[in-house]
Amino acid sequence: MAATDDERSRIVKSQNGDHDAFETLIRDYQHMIHSLCFRMTGSLADAEDLTQETFIHAYQHLGSFRAESRFSSWLYRIAVNQCLNWRKRTARREQFNKDWSEQAQITSTLEVGFAQQIQDALQKLHPKQRAALILTTYDGLSHAEAAKVLGCSETTVSWRLFAARRKLKRFLEGLKPSETTDERC
Repeated sequence: MAATDDERSRIVKSQNGDHDAFETLIRDYQHMIHSLCFRMTGSLADAEDLTQETFIHAYQHLGSFRAESRFSSWLYRIAVNQCLNWRKRTARREQFNKDWSEQAQITSTLEVGFAQQIQDALQKLHPKQRAALILTTYDGLSHAEAAKVLGCSETTVSWRLFAARRKLKRFLEGLKPSETTDERC
């Protein structure tokens, strides 16, 4: 069924830049398009967004409308396409979020596992070596400051660090370098 004369007049005026004529077309079909979008999405908020996107798309492509069919049929086609594209975007976003969440969980589990292995390796060190390593590497004290805390010379702290790092390297040998914080040890 072709467009009515009144509808065709408003379409031609809209195509010629008459915003009031297009606003009238929107008012005429807004409820119909919103209802379709709501039924397609099940969400009032998404239906409102998609209704707006439908009319924006219609306005931008008004020149391509051929009055061979009803304007409502053309709007329906645009709205359905908008809803189908929305569904694809939503599915991609949900899949991305799911993948990211799973990856974050795996990474967190791996980090906890590696941190535990490093902690276990630290516990295998002689207590004085472990203390020198923790004070300088983890707590950021200088060799002089660590020497004061430990009640020994700076040279002793240096030797303890050298021995501790050598042992940690051996204890952590089976781990991949990118999986440990071996550089800090």
